[in-house]
Amino acid sequence: MSLAPDFDARDIDGLRAGGGLKWSMFPDAIGAFVAESDLGTAPAVTAALHDAIDANVFGYLPQALSDEMAHATAAWQRDRYGWDVPAADIHPLADVIAGLELAIEHFSAPGAPVILPTPSYMPFLSVPLAHGREILQVPMLETDDGYALDLDGIDRAFASGGGLLILCNPYNPVGRVFRRDELVALAAVVERHGGRVFSDEIHAPLVYPGRQHVPYASLSPVTAGHTVTATSASKAWNLPGLKTAQFIVTNPADAAIWERVGFMASHGASNLGVIANTAAYSAGGAWLDEVVDYLDGNRRFLVDALAAEIPGMRYRMPEGTYIAWLDARELGLGETPAAFFQEHAGVAMTEGSACGPAGAGFLRFVFATPRPIIARAVEQMGAALRARA
Repeated sequence: MSLAPDFDARDIDGLRAGGGLKWSMFPDAIGAFVAESDLGTAPAVTAALHDAIDANVFGYLPQALSDEMAHATAAWQRDRYGWDVPAADIHPLADVIAGLELAIEHFSAPGAPVILPTPSYMPFLSVPLAHGREILQVPMLETDDGYALDLDGIDRAFASGGGLLILCNPYNPVGRVFRRDELVALAAVVERHGGRVFSDEIHAPLVYPGRQHVPYASLSPVTAGHTVTATSASKAWNLPGLKTAQFIVTNPADAAIWERVGFMASHGASNLGVIANTAAYSAGGAWLDEVVDYLDGNRRFLVDALAAEIPGMRYRMPEGTYIAWLDARELGLGETPAAFFQEHAGVAMTEGSACGPAGAGFLRFVFATPRPIIARAVEQMGAALRARA
C-alpha cells in the first residue's frame, strides 16, 4: 500500500492557503525559488510530532532526545550509504548554516580564506564574509558530462592560503552527485595542503537511480581526519521550519573541540525538530522512496516540457536534489532571466547570478511540486517568451 498521497491532486490555491514562504512571498506567482517541498512529509513524522505535542515536550532539549536522533542518523548513514559512523559522533544543530558557522569559527585555521566552488548555494557566498573570512571562488568546469570540480583551481586556492573548502554533495544548485573517484581525487588535493572540508550533505536522501551518495568523510581515515559533516532530514522530508540538523565529527581532535563548544552550538536545535528528524530516519524511509520516485518523474517530465515550450532553454537532469539548474543564456534575457519570468510569466525562480558570477544567465528552479504545476509554470514561461518575440 502506498504511503504517499496523490501528489498531482494538490493545487496552487491549496498550497497558497498553507501560507508557506514559497507561496506567500510572491503571492501572484508560482513559487519555484526556495528549496521547500510541496509534497508534505511522512506519516511517521506527523504521528511523532502529534505525540510530542500531546506530551508537552516543549522544554529545553533533553539528552535522551538528542541521543535518539544520533542513533537514528547513524543507522540511516549505515543502511543507506554504508557509512558506519558512531552515534557518539553525531550532534544536534539548528541547521546546516549553523554547521558552516561552527566549521569556520572552530574547525578551520583562524582568519584563513574559505574556498567555494561556484555556482553555489546562495548563503555560502555571504556567511563566510559575515565571519570575517575572504571567499576564494573556484568556478566549476562545464564538461560534456556536466559540471565537475576544478581540482587545479582548488589546488591553487589552497596554495594561496585557503583553509576550509565548502563541499556540497549532492550539489546545490547544479545537481551533481559526486562519484567516489571524484571525491578521492579531491581528498588528495585537500590533504596535500593540510586543508579542512565542510561537507554539506543535506540533500543526500534525494539521489536518483544511477547514482549513489558517498559521504565524503567515509572515504578513508584521511578524509575523516580533515572533515566535519552537516546533514539533516529537513529537505527530503520537508522539515526546514523545525530547525534541526546533524553535525558529524570524525576524529578525536574535532571531538575534543565539540566537547568544548558543543553545548552552545547545539542550543538552537528544537525538540520538535529533533523528534521529526528521528522519526524520518527511523521510520520514514519507505515514504521517501515513493517521493524520490515521484521527483524522478518530475525531473524527466521537465525535459519534455522545456523541449516543447522553450527549446532554447538547456537543462541537464540533476543526479540528486530537487533543484533544476536551467541554462537560459541562449534566450537573450541577459543576466537576469528570473526577473523576466517573474514579471512576465508569473513564475518566481532564483537568479543564477545569486549563486555567484559563474551562475549568470542561469535559473534555479525547484521542482518538488505537483507535476501539473510544473507544466503550468513552463507553459507560462513559454508564452511570455513568445509574447516578447
